[in-house]
Amino acid sequence: MKSITKIGFIGGGNMADAMIKGLLSGTFPADRVLVAEPDEARGRLMESRYGIRVVTENLEVVKACELVVLAVKPQIAEEVLTGIAGALTSTKLLISILAGVSTAVLETYFDGTPRIVRAMPNTPALVGAGATALCAGHYAGADDMLTARHLFEAAGSVHIVSESQMDAVTGLSGSGPAYVFTMIEALADGGVQEGLPRDIALALAVQTLLGAARLVKESGEHPAVLRDRVCSPGGTTIAGVKALEQGGLRATLMEAVSRAARRSRELGSK
Repeated sequence: MKSITKIGFIGGGNMADAMIKGLLSGTFPADRVLVAEPDEARGRLMESRYGIRVVTENLEVVKACELVVLAVKPQIAEEVLTGIAGALTSTKLLISILAGVSTAVLETYFDGTPRIVRAMPNTPALVGAGATALCAGHYAGADDMLTARHLFEAAGSVHIVSESQMDAVTGLSGSGPAYVFTMIEALADGGVQEGLPRDIALALAVQTLLGAARLVKESGEHPAVLRDRVCSPGGTTIAGVKALEQGGLRATLMEAVSRAARRSRELGSK
């Protein structure tokens, strides 16, 4: 990131917030971050929280910054891209976090050889625990990918994938936190049903998912192996696992990923 003088964000939502937080915690200067956010109240909040400058005009950000992060909803992408097309030259790097919108589609809005990297982060980036996938556009080079990697590593882990895999990433890690939140809520509800106070049930559910995920990551063992170790013959856990299988949890989660990926492809085709 040392070669980047100024970083701009078009859109000041949660993902931009997470990325800015990561940048500043990594010692990138606040006076070198510029955000375009039409909601003035949101802009004032970001200015007071991070000491950055927030404006309302997208074009001002593109003209001033060497690296621009496109962090708006896919539904307004065409309007935003049309408005900044003339200012985004090949001297600037555009990183898009638009769900479903391919680099090939983005490149059609610009003349010449636009340097574009597509990213799919997720909301745990807000606490420095995000998972982001990156792929390069036709004109993005190795240095551009390295810059994008450094940017997102400030808020979590980064994986390089092909463009054809990005919709699957969206369905899995992009949308995945919502699946996990639902699981946490359901586990806590089960605890309450069995007599636990709500606060204790929720705390146990949160720590159980957090600890189990950490165990998978740090042990390097397959989840099925770790699960089998908990399932004593005729014990409590295997009885619970049987209920999960009878309820179709595995198939339901797989279908959730597929449907979210399908929706990502639909957004990209509009």
